[in-house]
Amino acid sequence: MTNLMKNFIKKHLLKTALLISGVASMQSCSKNFAEINTNPDAVATSTPQFIFTKAQYDGTSNMLNLLLGTMQYTTSYNDVAGFGSKYIQSQSTSSSSAFSNAYPNEINEITEVIKAVTGDATKVNLLAEARIWRVYCFSRLTDLYGDIPYSQAAQGYNSSIYSPVYDAQKDIYANMLAELDAAAQSLDASKATFGSSDLIYSGNTTQWKKFAYSLMLRLGMRMTKVDVAAAQTWVTKAITGGVIMADADIAKVAYVGSGQDINKNPLALSLLNSDYIKADGNSNTEGGKYQDVFINYLKQNNDPRLPVISVVYTTGTADTTSVNQKGMSAMLSAKPSNFVTFSEPRQNTLLLLSSPRLVFTAAESYFLLAEAALRGWYSGATVSASYQNGISASMRQWAVIAGSAGSITTNQIDTYIKYHQLTTSGTFDQQMAQIYTQFWVGVFPDAQEVFASYRRTGYPALTPNNYVGNATGGLIFRRMLYPLSEQNLNTVSYKAAIARQGADSFLTRIWWDKQ
Repeated sequence: MTNLMKNFIKKHLLKTALLISGVASMQSCSKNFAEINTNPDAVATSTPQFIFTKAQYDGTSNMLNLLLGTMQYTTSYNDVAGFGSKYIQSQSTSSSSAFSNAYPNEINEITEVIKAVTGDATKVNLLAEARIWRVYCFSRLTDLYGDIPYSQAAQGYNSSIYSPVYDAQKDIYANMLAELDAAAQSLDASKATFGSSDLIYSGNTTQWKKFAYSLMLRLGMRMTKVDVAAAQTWVTKAITGGVIMADADIAKVAYVGSGQDINKNPLALSLLNSDYIKADGNSNTEGGKYQDVFINYLKQNNDPRLPVISVVYTTGTADTTSVNQKGMSAMLSAKPSNFVTFSEPRQNTLLLLSSPRLVFTAAESYFLLAEAALRGWYSGATVSASYQNGISASMRQWAVIAGSAGSITTNQIDTYIKYHQLTTSGTFDQQMAQIYTQFWVGVFPDAQEVFASYRRTGYPALTPNNYVGNATGGLIFRRMLYPLSEQNLNTVSYKAAIARQGADSFLTRIWWDKQ
């Protein structure tokens, strides 16, 4: 036999052996295919309690901190970090972050919770609380962008909807209000709740009902410019249902303050990481400080909250003395030589990692009730009494946030109210100006809610920062921009939304923000 023949036989014998081995391997694999291809760390069904906790964390953390600048609480000499107060054209895409973060996180998560508990009569409270939280998350989102994916949102996995339509904000509001009404009425104290998996109320159905009606009050009042009759209907329904009026009922998410970042107050964590971690008044990475508009107002009005929230560093030492506080101009484009002399957030109050994030406060309820009374929709207290209760609650809540470091005495509160009485003899507009200027101070640091209130009422009467290169022609913007990914990946729905609502522009007014 020639060498050529021997090589030929060897080659084919090897192929045959490999083929037989492969067949045997396939047969062997087929016997254990399911076991081998199953992730031992995965679960076949979702655990709604775990997902609900995560949805609360994500829903609370997804707030646009840039709005702190827009509402003239803070600013920066850095053009990039200062977008919120300067409206820099080159940084305008940063306004899409809330949209981009919401859908894969809290919107998707709360949708899965609702899917998991729907149809089980024993889980009626779990369903109700999930529906209420879903409204909270969606309301914050639609109030920033207007028309958004709603009815088809988070249905990629469940229904293979990868290009969801954008619902008109008018329809979103109608559904959200109906959801709050139905969810509140379905709560049943005799049945199971999320318990400790609920970071806000530990499943307390009475408090969840107050939260639902408080959200109804907020959303109902939001419609006063576009549908005053519907606004009155929903506001009066909310008041009848019972809203948050006691400090013990404040809707807030608690944080441990240590360990993984998810366990830390997201606002405090963000501000610390971006600027204030070194706490020396000069090493602020992004150049952030309090804006002069906010600090000047607090100083001029002898506001006892000023030393609670603000410090100036003198030779490295934190000074809370009110007279020494000073805000920085939003018009700076470079670090000033006296940068260290400007005020910034206090480490053990606003920057406290273990502090709770307030979601809905008694102060907000009282200010909204003051407007309701002014409109003749609320007879439970006078306009003046509700206004004063709002101021008082807004000062007390700093102790809720920061304990003794945030404590403001009853005497300080009473003195402030004495010199800031509501001028009940003034016009409707003049009283609204007083109510919502106090709202601006009292709801801080929830700049996103103040941004919504400002667009609806026009108060506080802020003067826009007409910074060189801004994207709005020197005007405070009216909405945020959709992500660029929506133009590319959800083109048809995106185009339909802007055709209905108006250009994807900072100055396009959303449905309830009509002139």
